[in-house]
Amino acid sequence: MSYVFRMKGDLEHPALDELWQLGAQGVSQEGDEVLIYFDAPLALELEGSWQEIDNKGYIEAYYASLQAVVLEHLVIAPTHTDVRLKAGQKVLWLDPGMAFGTGHHETTKMVLAGLEHLDLAGKTVLDVGAGSGILAIAADLLGAAKVLGVDIDPLTVPIAEENARLNRSRAKFEVGTLDHVSFKPDVLLANLFAELHIRLAEDYSQCLKAQGRLLLSGIMHEKEASVLEALAPYFSNVQVKHDGEWSFISASKS
Repeated sequence: MSYVFRMKGDLEHPALDELWQLGAQGVSQEGDEVLIYFDAPLALELEGSWQEIDNKGYIEAYYASLQAVVLEHLVIAPTHTDVRLKAGQKVLWLDPGMAFGTGHHETTKMVLAGLEHLDLAGKTVLDVGAGSGILAIAADLLGAAKVLGVDIDPLTVPIAEENARLNRSRAKFEVGTLDHVSFKPDVLLANLFAELHIRLAEDYSQCLKAQGRLLLSGIMHEKEASVLEALAPYFSNVQVKHDGEWSFISASKS
């Protein structure tokens, strides 16, 4: 027998990183609930409930259900899938694991699409809150000259580095924050929560090169106006896009 913990939320819920570290074997979503699979129930300080289930290959079924995410220039694919690329497309191999970010969530897809529409040739890119490393690796595949991903969680860095090796990517990863970055990037990526974007708006500006480009995601619709207000003193040429209940903001340093 196996167990599933059911909780309200989505696949980008902040608690999910910790649950992977506690031994989660898989995760899926049913409506507005996230299902996290374990060998045995644990004492969790989260609102949710445990359910005993028959182990009928649910993990294998979960992995098999993941399909490639096809964008204009990138295809994000689990390693078990067969991928056919169109002219000009590149594949980014990524399996789900202990750090979130597989390209399936709207927040990640919008940043990837935003990256695709930038000319990254010769540019430096910083990914803040790199997680699985998907955004940093994508920037490298799209032609950036130098890419660094930073994350405050030391457990995610080896995972991002392994994903980089899998894709023969030059992207580098470090434990740290904006304060630890020793260069001014041309492009700054951050798929974080709205409250963090609001708190870091001035820091984003100070970190970027003049006329540098900022790409932000992880913003719920109802928080969009507050993020835009926080960015207004430091950024111009603001563009906003939506996917489902999520907002994506790109802007240039004033």
